[in-house]
Order: sequence, then structure tokens, then C-alpha cells
Amino acid sequence: MKKFLGLLASVVLVISMLAGCVSQESATGGSKGKKEGSGNDKIKIAVVPKLIGIPYFNASEKGVIEAGKELGVDVIYTGPTEADAAQQVKVIEDLISQNVDVIAVAPNDAASLTPVLKKAKDKGIIVMDWDTPADQSLVELSVHQIDDEAYGRHIAKSLIEKMGAEEGEIAILTGGLSAANLNTWIDAAKKELAEKYPGIKLVTDKIATDEKQQVAYQKTLDLVKSYPNLKGIMAFSTPAPLGAAQAIQEKGLQDKIAVVGTALPTDSAPYLEDGSLDVAILWEPDKLGFLTVALAKALAEGKKPENGQDIAKVGKIELWEDGKTVIMGPPTDFTKENAKDFNF
Repeated sequence: MKKFLGLLASVVLVISMLAGCVSQESATGGSKGKKEGSGNDKIKIAVVPKLIGIPYFNASEKGVIEAGKELGVDVIYTGPTEADAAQQVKVIEDLISQNVDVIAVAPNDAASLTPVLKKAKDKGIIVMDWDTPADQSLVELSVHQIDDEAYGRHIAKSLIEKMGAEEGEIAILTGGLSAANLNTWIDAAKKELAEKYPGIKLVTDKIATDEKQQVAYQKTLDLVKSYPNLKGIMAFSTPAPLGAAQAIQEKGLQDKIAVVGTALPTDSAPYLEDGSLDVAILWEPDKLGFLTVALAKALAEGKKPENGQDIAKVGKIELWEDGKTVIMGPPTDFTKENAKDFNF
């Protein structure tokens, strides 16, 4: 009997040891499988826009959702209801508590997000930015739609072309004053004007429109009243060109004031049709959303992008020498002739 009990105890001990090994191996294997996208636990990627509910970020969301389905990852697309950094911080805090694998954010104010993004990184979450740069010391990748310098200069050149003159008074509308990408484009546009078109006069500093078409509309009416010799408006942020064009259309000033800006083709079409908006210059935001998720998934699997890499649904990307700045491609000019060819 004693021999039997001793043998039984030995068997129990061996089984316990084996169970511990299997449990430890499963835990390790599960984590590895998640990062490779092959385990039961899918990679979880959170994409945070500046705000939800405006056409540009609605179009980006479509690309994010599509990428999640096609690439086999869980995606969360969430952001504040206004272009407000404090609201964005709360959104990211919530995502940290959900233990997502990647957070890709388009900051309303990069400096305001630094503490919460550092917290995310310290928790082992991969931090990226997209659409707008965040603190570059914290992000693994910075996903840009276009070369910012070239884009801003292109917008300025387009305004001069549509004005049909290399001198005159102009104004600049923007979204939020702290939006890094908008400020970079505006600075590049100003450089282009200063270097090549000294006859152009900026009547006032850039005017904030809070990412709202109605605000841009009212600000444009104010500009037209205050500066009767105004010849051109550059509008940055997707609602701003629409509001400016709405005011020009209402006042019947299509032949007097040229308007160019960063707007979506579908929203721009009515204003492009009658010339109240001369050209909308942007890219395809659904592709930007898709690209962001594709690169986030690769990072979670331990893979870095390469210069010239061909991304499905997007095309060849450019990787800068810093190893973290990704350029999706050149901008697109949406005009009266081609706007209806696009569905965003």
C-alpha cells in the first residue's frame, strides 16, 4: 500500500510539473502568435483622428475599417467630437486601459499629447502618428500623406495660377492654430510666395476656423468686407475651403476672388462647378487610413517599412532617411472636370 501511495504521489508530481510547463509554453506562444497575427488573439490597432464626424476623417475611417477586415486585425477608430487636445487625451487614456497593441494618432496639439503618449509607450504600446506629426521622440513611425514642403508650395503656386496675377492681397484660413501639419503647409506656402511672388501681400495672419465650415464661411464674409481688394484665399483643413467658397458663392465673387484649399472632391463639387472654389488639392484619405493600419500591423509583428515598398491598395511608399517618416505619395488636384470621378 505504501509503495502504491508513493507511486501515486510521484505520478501526481510529474503531472503537475508537465502542466506547469505546458501552461508556461502556452502563455509564451500566445503572445508570440499575437505579434505575428497568427494566434487566436488578434492584433488590436487604435487609430485616433483629430475629430470624428467631418467628411475627411469619415473617409479615413473607411480605409481603416477596410484594412482591419482585409489584414485580419482588430481596429478601433475613435476620437473627440471637437478638434480639442484635452478630449483627445481622454480618448487615448481609455485606449491605454484597453491594452491595445498600437495607437496611431493625428494630434490636435502635439505638445499636449506628449505625456499621455509617453504613458502609452511605457506600457509597451507602439505609438505612431498619422495625418499630423506627434512628438517624434515617442513615435515609431510618422505617416504623412505627402511631402509637406512640396504640398504647401504647390498650394501657393495654384493660388497664383487661379488668380491670374502675381501681385495682390490674399488671406489664409486654417483649422486649428496648433495643428502641426496645417502650420507646416502654411509655412511652406508662405516661403513659396516670399521667394517667387514678392508682389503678393498677406492682409492678416492666418485665421482659425476651428475645423468648421460655418466658421470659415463667416470669417470669409468678414474678410471680403474688411478687404475690398482681396484677390485670393488659401484655405487649410478640409472644412475651410468649403466655407470660404460658400461665402464667395453667396456674394457672387467667383470672378474676383480665387479660392484654393485642402478639400474632398465630393464636398467640393458644387463649388468647383460654378468657380467659387477654383481647385481642391488633397489626396485619398481612405488610402491614408488603410496605409496607417497596414504599417501598424507590420510594426506589431516586428517589421519596419522599406523605401519603395509596394503596399496593397495604396501603392509604393517613400521612407525617409530617418527611418520613421513615411510619405504616401503626391497630392491630387480635384477640379470641375475630375471631381465626380471620386467617391469620397
